[in-house]
Formats: sequence, structure tokens, C-alpha cells
Amino acid sequence: MNTQIKLASRPEAAPTHDTWSIETSPIPTPKEGEMLVKLLYLSLDPAMRGWIKDVPSYLPPVQIGEVMRALSIGKVVASNNGKFPVGTYLSGPGGAQQYTTINGRGWHPVDPSLVSLPVYTSTLGMPGMTAYFGLLDVGQPKEGETILVSGAAGAVGSVVGQIGKIKGCRVVGIAGGPEKCKYVVEELGFDACIDYKNEHVYKGIKKHCPDGVDVYFDNVGGQILDYALGNINFNGRVAICGAISQYNSVDMVGPKNYLALLVQRATMQGFVVIDYIPRYGEAAQEMAKWLMQGKLKSKEHIEEGIENFHETFMRLFSGEKRGKLVLKVGEDD
Repeated sequence: MNTQIKLASRPEAAPTHDTWSIETSPIPTPKEGEMLVKLLYLSLDPAMRGWIKDVPSYLPPVQIGEVMRALSIGKVVASNNGKFPVGTYLSGPGGAQQYTTINGRGWHPVDPSLVSLPVYTSTLGMPGMTAYFGLLDVGQPKEGETILVSGAAGAVGSVVGQIGKIKGCRVVGIAGGPEKCKYVVEELGFDACIDYKNEHVYKGIKKHCPDGVDVYFDNVGGQILDYALGNINFNGRVAICGAISQYNSVDMVGPKNYLALLVQRATMQGFVVIDYIPRYGEAAQEMAKWLMQGKLKSKEHIEEGIENFHETFMRLFSGEKRGKLVLKVGEDD
């Protein structure tokens, strides 16, 4: 049987157990030109919270009764398509379920002999692509500049900071709790990390970015974005990747300190990683090289069991994770 997580209702605030239903159905049979993929890992990302809102966005919302949208890593177990034979490992939009039939469009092969499969959901997946293009194309850091990164212990922020160091910048992170801040500095190589749970972020930015902030990579929004704007340098750049502090809020809070952009002639630009799909190969090749050279570290927080989808998903907002959040939903037999 195929266990599926389907959207049952649209939450106004934080999702609850009633947001999704767990259903089972027979494993589908691939038609001519299709393949049956057994899903092994699901990528759990903050963007999923936006996908269940019934509002215009860069992707249509998941509809009530549909399988929850999710990126995944799987293995072809039956094939009526010569492009991907049985045994091929693939990355693509499989959804929150254990099996799916596909025609191959939007999927690409991955090699488990190079790195472990979960890495293709993180550093060599969408979060890594987000970090790479968001920092280098939008942030445009220059050697010697100061980069400030919120959500620094998360899937995207952790990679942003490491790329910043590779490019010769001073990198300061913002994370929640002493253990995460220690991880960011000692394991990932950031120059400093501000603990937003135990210190005043604005004062922390002043302390650790004494020459101001040239690039702010924003994953959280809210008050921390305002603090960063209050320290932005002349011709500074703000890359808006996400606003996880606001995703479960009924009344979202926008930036109040936006006039700093005018005074400092700074820019603030939002971006969506799917706009860079044609260049994913470029980023993957360079980051794979950095991984092999030991310049870039990839960390995945893996939970198990598709029945634990809700509890695992909520770790995105509680902070009870480090690195990329992944749910293992199948065994690689």
C-alpha cells in the first residue's frame, strides 16, 4: 500500500494535526512512458507553509484533498520509460507519499556513490541552490565585506555563511541558542554568531559587525530584518529569501526601518530559486567541488516515518533541528 499525506484544511496560524490527513491506497501502476518511483526521503522546507495558503504565489497552492507538495529523493522500481531504467535514483517533486508514478519531466538522476542521498535534498538540492544564487547573484559579496545571515544554523543559512567564507568575507550569523551558535562558529567556520534567544540582536550586530553590514541574507523577516536594516552600509544589499518568523502569523509584520535603504542607497531584493533552474548544474558542480575539498560541510537532520510528517514538519518552526530537515519514508532495498 501507498501511504500519502493529503491537505485536509488550511490553517490560519500554525498547522495542526487536522491540517493533513494520512491515507492509504494501492501502489500505482506505471502506464506507457511512465515509471514507478519508491520515495526514500522527503525534503521538508519552510516554503511548504506558503504552498498551503490559498493566496497567489510563485506556485499554485496545494488544493484540499491533494497530496502535500514536497521535493523528494526516490528510486525507480518499475519502468515503462527508457530514459530512467529500474535502479535509477532520482530527485524531483514526488510529494508526501511513499510511491509515485512519473513521466520523468522535472526529475533528474542523482548518484549515491558521490554523496549520501539526503545531501541531494540539502546542499546539492534546493536549499543549496537557494544559498548559492541568493548570495552570489543577489547579494553579490566582494572579498573583505561583511555578510550577516539569519537562520544561520538552518539548511540555507548554514550554506550561505560557508560560501561567504570561501569568497573571502567576514561572516556573522544569527541563530537561536548557545549550542546552535557554537555549531555555526566552531563547525561551519563563521566569524561570530548572535544568539537571538539570549542577547539583543541589534547590540549583537553592532558588536560583531563594527564596520556595518554589506550583505544581509534574510531567512526570518520581522524584527531581525529591521535590526539588520539599521546597520546596513552604503550601497549594501539585502537578499530576501524567507520570513519564517512570520509564516504562522495571522497579521504579518513588515519592515519599519525601510528608509535606511534610501539613506544608504542600499537595495533589498526578493528572489525565488526556481528562477535559476537552468543554472542548477553550474551551482551543483561548484558546490560538489567544495564538498570534496572539505571547504563546505553538509548537515542533515533526519527523522523517520511518513506517519511522523506533521511532527517533523513543525520542527521547522520550533527550531528543534540543525541543518536540513529530512523525513525518511522508505527503505532502499
